[in-house]
Amino acid sequence: MGHALVVEDHADSAEMMAALIAAEGFTVATAKNLREARRQLALQTPDIVLLDLMLPDGSGMELFDQPNALANTEVVLITGHASLETSIQALRLGAADYLVKPFNIKQLQGILSRVMRPSALQAEIADLRAEYERTGRFGLLWGRSPAMQRVYEQIARVAGTAVTVLVTGESGTGKEVVARMVHDLSRRRKQPFLAVNCGAISPHLMESEIFGHEKGSFTGADRQHLGFFERAHGGTLFLDEITEMPAELQVKLLRVLETGTFMRVGSTQSQETDVRVIAATNRVPEQAVSQGKLREDLLYRLNVFPIHLPPLSDRREDIPLLAEHFLQDICKREGQHKRFNQAAIERMQGYRWPGNVRELRNVVQRIYLMEEGNEIGDTWLQFDAPKVVTAQGEFVTVKVGTPLAQAERTLILATLQRFGNHKEKTAAALGISLKTLYNRLKEYAHESGAAHDPHAADATQDSSPT
Repeated sequence: MGHALVVEDHADSAEMMAALIAAEGFTVATAKNLREARRQLALQTPDIVLLDLMLPDGSGMELFDQPNALANTEVVLITGHASLETSIQALRLGAADYLVKPFNIKQLQGILSRVMRPSALQAEIADLRAEYERTGRFGLLWGRSPAMQRVYEQIARVAGTAVTVLVTGESGTGKEVVARMVHDLSRRRKQPFLAVNCGAISPHLMESEIFGHEKGSFTGADRQHLGFFERAHGGTLFLDEITEMPAELQVKLLRVLETGTFMRVGSTQSQETDVRVIAATNRVPEQAVSQGKLREDLLYRLNVFPIHLPPLSDRREDIPLLAEHFLQDICKREGQHKRFNQAAIERMQGYRWPGNVRELRNVVQRIYLMEEGNEIGDTWLQFDAPKVVTAQGEFVTVKVGTPLAQAERTLILATLQRFGNHKEKTAAALGISLKTLYNRLKEYAHESGAAHDPHAADATQDSSPT
């Protein structure tokens, strides 16, 4: 399985840790001071070192000064408390993780289950860098701009550690993609990655969803429910739009980060968890604090390693590469090869993309469907407010005060008529999914009857794209 070295001056703690580590299949050596630790390192290079920084003959950090002593060994710091300083120290030293005294047994077991020599992680990063040089792709991310190169370096630096990460950037810049990459390059990659949008969960249900609840803890709780922290055990929990989390839950999240424990709703028993937290927000964190959207102490605890994603308008040189990537992905799925002409590329580079990479992906999807030939020009790249016309060439107009649902119905049916009942083109022109279009048409058929609405009638009869 591997060899472990425990560097701990407290004899009972060292003995207990050695027994637990041996139970996981490792051979174990112990050292109570720096002198013994150096001797053990010379005798056999360990796969993992659990290192107390407070030793009788000096600081455990002195082992890092010895050339190549820990170059290919995973290091886990042993500390008296989980603090911001501990996280920063672990990051600075390149430690994979840290254990807090009295240590969390589940966390120790989790660390041992994912032991990986630093050289293996470094080889993966080297492969990603080589791929980037060839194609402009770094894992799941695309772009050659200086801003994105900085993001790649940050991901490579933090992925192999256990510190919390705060990803900031406008909506649509790819914050979840960054979180996924950090997870995929980490030692936790074989365990779950759960992404949670805090803004999409009702505040009344958020505590139950995140921490779980016991049977009978509230009306409707007819069974025990495991929250995200338990379901992501051993892996990574991505908390998107963290500023939408209620303040009282932010306090409980802070406790989990500091102690590794939490309680389900309706329970008095603490649960241990071994989860890495990555958070994200599209707000400026400091402004969120001043507006009361984010607790200052939680910001400090989350913001150990910040990664900022630039808006697409700040990296226009990446637009052709991204657009081509999205286009090729669609071509593979749809089976028809298409290409952009220069006019299309220039038009896309000249647009400001308020919806960022997400908007670019959706636009590429739409113009692929709209362009019937193999060459995609700028004909369908209309970024201003769309003007929908009827088959007779007249603009669709609605009176001020028309109910929104009726205005939507008029627009959808006129667009459907304009494109000869071609539903894929209609959905693409309206910027909605094909599923949404079918749902709307079925609603119209139900409301007015198929006999009075030929378009709605067609929707009820034809459930496949034309």
